[in-house]
Amino acid sequence: QVQLVESGGGLVQAGGSLRLSCAASGRTFSSYAMGWFRQGPGKEREFVAGISWSGSIIYYSDSVKGRFTISRDNAKKTVFLQMNSLKPEDTAVYYCAAGSLVVSTLRPLGGWGQGTQVTVSS
Repeated sequence: QVQLVESGGGLVQAGGSLRLSCAASGRTFSSYAMGWFRQGPGKEREFVAGISWSGSIIYYSDSVKGRFTISRDNAKKTVFLQMNSLKPEDTAVYYCAAGSLVVSTLRPLGGWGQGTQVTVSS
């Protein structure tokens, strides 16, 4: 079982940057792929980025490709999401998840953290 705590969200102007962090607990962190999802106002939760346990396989949704970068530090049991060139449509609560990479996305194990709010003003 992996427990996750997201942080790093905030209010930023369009074109700005934020770096999200997700701290994990549990001895098996390095066994799992990790990913980020987001849920905007009135929208369903959607996949943003995923990274394999080794970091050798990375997937991004088309909406963030070229602007966001996912990375992980297995020694620190932390996964990051560097978000650049932010747009108002990136406004959402961002969640990290542990799971498995399948067909260019991440299949979560289940159990979500509290998320971190990202608000991008125009």
